[in-house]
Amino acid sequence: MTQESKAYTETTEGIRISVSPSYEASESNPAIGKFIYSYQVTIENLSNDTVKLLSRHWHIVDSIQVRREVNGEGVIGQQPELQPGDTFQYMSWCPLHSPIGKMFGTYTFINLNEKKTFEVTIPEFLLVSDFKLN
Repeated sequence: MTQESKAYTETTEGIRISVSPSYEASESNPAIGKFIYSYQVTIENLSNDTVKLLSRHWHIVDSIQVRREVNGEGVIGQQPELQPGDTFQYMSWCPLHSPIGKMFGTYTFINLNEKKTFEVTIPEFLLVSDFKLN
């Protein structure tokens, strides 16, 4: 059973980012400090311009203060282009060494109409294992 997903949402420069995390009990092994979380990201272009996601920058923190940063091109091997009104959705996952953590970050987009890059905030979201909810 996975934790009930709560959506975390933030809008920056007309780009709405929503994240819904879940604890993956069947993939985790708390006895050895392996806690696996999945998260679904929805990117909505609420602006009047066509945009393209170029890169991501994630901050991952767990409750034993292990901190990591992940940078890279695109998401899940893609650099989606979104027309006004378009939505792009993907699933990813994250391992932690403790039952509680959080993630947050930014995406870098380019406005294809104006040829200008800009940062979009990925809202901070909590990663909490099922047994910590009791």
